[in-house]
Amino acid sequence: MNAAGTRVVEVTRAGALTTVQDLGRAGQAHLGVPGSGALDLPAHHAANRLVGNPPDAATLETTLTGCALRPSAPLVVAVTGAPCAVRVDGRPAAWGTALRVPAGAVLDVGPATHGVRCYLAVAGGVAVEPVLGSRSADLLSGLGPAPLRDGDVLPLGVAGGAVPPVGAAVLPGPPSVLVLPVLPGPRADWFAPHAPAVLAGGGFRVAADSNRIALRTEGPALPRIRTDELASEGMVTGALQVPPHGRPMLFLADHPTTGGYPVIGVVPPEALSAAAQAAPGTPVRFVPLHGIALRGIPLRGVPVRDLPGRGRS
Repeated sequence: MNAAGTRVVEVTRAGALTTVQDLGRAGQAHLGVPGSGALDLPAHHAANRLVGNPPDAATLETTLTGCALRPSAPLVVAVTGAPCAVRVDGRPAAWGTALRVPAGAVLDVGPATHGVRCYLAVAGGVAVEPVLGSRSADLLSGLGPAPLRDGDVLPLGVAGGAVPPVGAAVLPGPPSVLVLPVLPGPRADWFAPHAPAVLAGGGFRVAADSNRIALRTEGPALPRIRTDELASEGMVTGALQVPPHGRPMLFLADHPTTGGYPVIGVVPPEALSAAAQAAPGTPVRFVPLHGIALRGIPLRGVPVRDLPGRGRS
């Protein structure tokens, strides 16, 4: 406990990029406020469920290198998302299930062995002050708490009681091939008739400069038939925007609410959690769709032939 009796954790190793995330700031894009929130929502939900938190409790989202914390009081925690080594005071601990951390012990969430982002939930949630209804850090706008730094102290909420007997988390693994279904976008007519074939033809990989704002790609350029300037217009999460260099970029949670480059398509929300775990260099396959219902379809690493409405490749 700290001097005021509040449970806290001290950040002993912040890692490359660790941020506080919850479900985000939905419904405020018309005010210019991005949605933000956890990029891999299934992993965020699973971590909270394991420790008995409600879905909107704030977790920690790490990037590639993990983080380490020292609690002031005994904690129940869970780590999900990208597979990684978990240690408590140097001793191996379980990934993907609830575990107890004594007061003063160092909980170390190691580097991701596959994928990109781990999610660390603490019973009671991370209780930083909310901004516009959310505790999420938004890297584009700067809203919410800043990314963690060594020595930061984070307050925790009140745990809800006994940890539910939910066992281990069952989640899809990080994709070896990122399959992104694409519905036609509002500016598809700005591109050459064969641009969808180029998009679906392969040769794309996740670029190293991808982040919470957008998953950027390396690969062939999508040919345009219009090169004039597009007036800035509204952008949604999942928009596949094409800058002048022609390589598509997928808008993620911290994306701007408006943009001035044409959107050739939109990736449905069901596919975006896989994008959160696609490491640089991962092959990307865009699958043009036309009005197909996607709810319930597992999309991480799904071969194109297994998507509905597609013949065998």
